[in-house]
Amino acid sequence: MNFAKKLLAILALAPALALASESSHPLEKAPDRSTNMAALQNGAKLFVNYCLNCHNASSMRYNRLKDLGLTEEQIKGNLLFTGEKVGEMMTTAMPAKDAKVWFGVVPPDLSVISRAKSGPGGTGGDYLYTYLRTFYKDDSRPTGWNNLILPNVAMPHVLWEMQGVQAAKFAEEKDPHDAGKTVHKFVGFEQVQKGSMSKLEFDTAVADLVGYMEWMAEPAQQTRKRLGVWVLLFLTGFALLAWRLNASYWKEVK
Repeated sequence: MNFAKKLLAILALAPALALASESSHPLEKAPDRSTNMAALQNGAKLFVNYCLNCHNASSMRYNRLKDLGLTEEQIKGNLLFTGEKVGEMMTTAMPAKDAKVWFGVVPPDLSVISRAKSGPGGTGGDYLYTYLRTFYKDDSRPTGWNNLILPNVAMPHVLWEMQGVQAAKFAEEKDPHDAGKTVHKFVGFEQVQKGSMSKLEFDTAVADLVGYMEWMAEPAQQTRKRLGVWVLLFLTGFALLAWRLNASYWKEVK
């Protein structure tokens, strides 16, 4: 009985502990790429080249990328590199036990990561867009990188060659809730080394990548929205018809 109570208490605290490990830094709004096929195709290319090396997307098949306007030949020629077939799931070749040794944790599956990361502060897309752009150099970390949104992150900055190297600047300020304490407040980034892209180009590339991950989490999203409009129109027409039929019926009864 006591064990069951302790287990329930741990489960109840788990979401709070998970949120506490993340920064309170505000999220930036991710650009909408939901209807931009060229951007989503570019995002798919970036995902395969930079994310799929360590992360799985085990709920997505390569051939579903046809919904983005890609042909089977384009998928084979540009997105399959290690002998996978078009009908296979998007999985990494890295064994989970090796990932555990190298990173300390097994990299999460990214199939629905944009939905999993949504919260009161913004959508999952907002979280990913801010997260991927706020890596900074930190020699105290095993990977040499840290992140403003997810402090002490185990993931290295895989996009650093495009973004370049930036350092985070912090200032010590008085705690507004306790005058006797100070808080470590982020005040900005300083570019240490230029990347292959300008800031605008990098932000655009990240927006494309995040747009693809949002699409991957629900490929039928646009179809659902279109059908939803027709369903609402039908229900509105049906309600009007039922209202007039009801009025006509009771008119005859009276």
